[in-house]
Amino acid sequence: MTVLTEIRYPDDCLDKMTREMMVRELFCFESVSSVENWSSIDDAVMGGVSHSHLRYDVSGHAVFEGVVSLEQNGGFASVRSCSLDLASPGAVTCMIEVYGDGKRYKLNLVTDNSFDGVKYQSTFDAPKKKWTSVQMSLSTFKPKFRGRLVRDTPPLDLSHLRPVGLMIADCQAGPFRLLIRSIKMI
Repeated sequence: MTVLTEIRYPDDCLDKMTREMMVRELFCFESVSSVENWSSIDDAVMGGVSHSHLRYDVSGHAVFEGVVSLEQNGGFASVRSCSLDLASPGAVTCMIEVYGDGKRYKLNLVTDNSFDGVKYQSTFDAPKKKWTSVQMSLSTFKPKFRGRLVRDTPPLDLSHLRPVGLMIADCQAGPFRLLIRSIKMI
């Protein structure tokens, strides 16, 4: 005979458990292998001279760093993961844990495998010299193609999430350095 026992949790405990079960960690940068499938896509693809890369730091995080140059009509540096199945249906927020340099960055979410297609993009500020968890409502991610808003695009569908990327642009010339511990969907 099977006896079912109802377990009662205090409301605050249940809320915390529910939230933790709904978190999908897309990337955790705790090992060298965590950055192996990321590649740079800088303004050199259109004649610019900016450069960047994503590397692992032995302190247990990734580092997105490089130099943005406005020369030769340039002005952006970016990295992106390889195309993976990152489906996160039901998520409403994206959270990225960063240690910043005071600059503004963009997080790109891509829902197909195209190299140069629409990216759903949201900006975030990376406070100087402190670790912080930046939460971005998925409603803030706008469809962009080469920096321009794309109209008549379907809404962001996280059930088809593929590559994820980081970018710095918007005339922020000079060196940059962003440390990242994780990227999650909640």
